[in-house]
Amino acid sequence: MDEELKREIIMQHYMQPEHKQKVEDKNYIKVNTRNASCIDNLDIFIKMEDGKIKDICFDGEACAISTSSTSIMIHNLIGKSSKEAKEFIENFENMLNEKKYDEECLKEANVYNEIYKQGNRKHCAFLPYEGMKKALEEIEKDIK
Repeated sequence: MDEELKREIIMQHYMQPEHKQKVEDKNYIKVNTRNASCIDNLDIFIKMEDGKIKDICFDGEACAISTSSTSIMIHNLIGKSSKEAKEFIENFENMLNEKKYDEECLKEANVYNEIYKQGNRKHCAFLPYEGMKKALEEIEKDIK
């Protein structure tokens, strides 16, 4: 994917993020994730149904990288099982840390494949994934 296309995808998801809305529904699990060194502060709302992620929404304030990463993550995780979501998150984290990962699995999330070159931006890109990891842990704890 060339740099111009990457920039275009990131800006599209930043300017018009998918699923950005506050949720006041008790059927959603809410987690907060924030970056202590900047403005990024996101609430992520997850609804599971029949073992699958039925819906994810988010609200808050964040930079272009965190906002776009959240929007792209949500687009890719809706409809997945907890196990599939964890695999996606693991692949994304491996990509950010220059480890082996499944490029095909990540789809649009591959726009961050060179973010490791800007160490401080890695946390911005991974912030929503930290929130999803917390939410999935909560969901699994409630199931047991």
